[in-house]
Amino acid sequence: MLETDDDLRALFDRTQRIALVGASKKPERPSNEVMAFLLASGFEVVPVNPGFAGEMLMGQMTYASLSDIPGPIDMVDVFREKSALPAITDEAIAIGAKSLWFQLDLVDHDCATRAEAAGLDMVMNRCPAIDIPRLNWHRNTHPK
Repeated sequence: MLETDDDLRALFDRTQRIALVGASKKPERPSNEVMAFLLASGFEVVPVNPGFAGEMLMGQMTYASLSDIPGPIDMVDVFREKSALPAITDEAIAIGAKSLWFQLDLVDHDCATRAEAAGLDMVMNRCPAIDIPRLNWHRNTHPK
């Protein structure tokens, strides 16, 4: 489990492409705000939401599932209810994601154990839109 500031900085340093599961078109939704923040921070963000797969969100193509995304994914950032976490964990492992990030209030130790056993870095109950500014992390000063 990645929890220290140094761990988080290193994770951001090695992350370029993020799949955001539970993306929303609604500007007031946290997932929408975080997606905008991550894009502005220099990450490539791939929205995942079966409700509007095939449509553009913030200039990015939306996919129905992680397995539909072409190319590799560094991080899977999850904005879904806790009951969806086991299936998302399985899919993140299956696509070879490098890390799995459960947003605020999302904690599932069984999923974390499975993800880590499969070689994924794991973060739970945190938000990159909070941690990045707190750490004063910037893509331009921390190239991949």
